[in-house]
Order: sequence, then structure tokens, then C-alpha cells
Amino acid sequence: MKKWNSNFELGDSLTQDQLDFFDEHGVIVFRNFLDREKVATYVSELKRLETEWLQEGRDKVNGIPLKFGKDDKGNTTIQRLCFTSLYSAPLHELVSESRLQALIALLGPYDGRIAENEKDGLVINNYINTENSGFTQMGWHTDSPRDLFLGQKIMPMLNVGIHLDTCLFENGGLRVMPGTHRQNMLKLLFGKKYFIDNSDDDREVGFDIYSGDLSVHDGRLWHRVKQSPLYGEASRRRVMYVPIITGKYKPKSETSKTPFYHRLASKVPR
Repeated sequence: MKKWNSNFELGDSLTQDQLDFFDEHGVIVFRNFLDREKVATYVSELKRLETEWLQEGRDKVNGIPLKFGKDDKGNTTIQRLCFTSLYSAPLHELVSESRLQALIALLGPYDGRIAENEKDGLVINNYINTENSGFTQMGWHTDSPRDLFLGQKIMPMLNVGIHLDTCLFENGGLRVMPGTHRQNMLKLLFGKKYFIDNSDDDREVGFDIYSGDLSVHDGRLWHRVKQSPLYGEASRRRVMYVPIITGKYKPKSETSKTPFYHRLASKVPR
């Protein structure tokens, strides 16, 4: 397991070096995408939405289940919020940002778009590690098989992570296997045991991620979230995920059905 460093910064367009790096590895990290003021704004919006949705007793948004847990004081929290930019003006402005639009170029020849009201929209993961946590890590997976569950062929996509908390390499967090976005279909579907396999791999790499950084990985890339050795607020990991997708436009609404793969997720051991 290795740590990679990154000195890339994201402007209104991508450089050739950035395009080439992503094409080879299927992952890239951009530093200082958000300043401290913006981070504070989005953390405040996360807390507002969590409070409102808990008070409403909401358990789904546009057919996608919310994921619940407990914090270190035993209070109920929402660990995964979806379609958040549809309920927040600052978050809606974020997904319209020109620098995010520039990332569509990483799809190469494919026409892409930011899926604000498709898939799960703008997702915010909000995890904290406690002594009694039932969800502490996410095993190896790619983002591609969900297309198969929806009865369609696997389409190119990007998963953009906007990191609100610092998570250094030794404290767990994102791990990827560079270059696996080019694997054949057999390895894509059966290269590892989806979500069950949490083991270290000699091929994997991670990063020192700082508050305000932005990461992008190809949906076909094998990746996981390694468990933090820390507990309480020191382990807090809040990441906003923006999907950039291709293919037919398929918006979600409050009448949308829950996809089958979300019903399976609750049965996966952590």
C-alpha cells in the first residue's frame, strides 16, 4: 500500500498533464478546490438538512434511502444524504460551478453532464467512528454494476469527491487501484468480492486528503474506504459526491421507486 502526492489545482479548464494523468491512472486529486469559508458554508448546510430531515422523519429522497447511524454521544445522525443540492441554494450553486463543469473533459469523447437530479444527485457522506459503529469502512467495489441492476449497459461515469474534512493517509479513507478503469468486463465484475473484501492490496494507493481538496475517480476503478484508527470527532469524514454521467437523461422525483441495489446494500457485512 503506497501514498501518492498531488500538486494539481483545478482551473476553469484542464491541462494536458491533468488529462494524461487521469487517462493513465483513472484517479486524480486537486488541491484547495474550496477555501475555508466555502467549507464552513457547506458544513452548515449539511447540518441544516440533517436537522430538518430528522425532524420531518424523512427516510428517502426521490426513492433513494437515507442512511442513519449514531454519533459518539448516541444521537441519531444521517450518514448519507442524497439529492442535497435540490434543497440548498449554496449547494445548487456549487454543482453549477465552472470548474466542476471542466471535469466533464475527463470523459474523453463522451458527452457528459453533472447529474444533479439523476442517480443519487449530490450525495453527502457524514461518518464518524465510534466504539459501537456498525459501518466503519466500505469494501472494494466499482461504481459500474449499478447500471446492470438498472437493466442498461455499463456507461462511462466520474465520481467527484469534494472533501470537507482532512483525512491523512494513515487515518484511513479513500484507497484506489490505479489503472483498473481499463480492465476487461470479467475483472470489472469478478476481480474482487464486492463490498465484502476489505483487505489491503499491494497495488492500492491512497492520498493525504485535506479539507477543501477534490478527488475524481473513474466509475470503473476499483476503490474502497479504509477504516479509520481514530474515534470521535478526530475520525469525522464528510465528503460530497457529485456524479458526472453519460447516456440517456433519467431524472428522479418523489415518485421514483427505490433501485434494487439500495435494498441489497443493507445486507452487506461491514
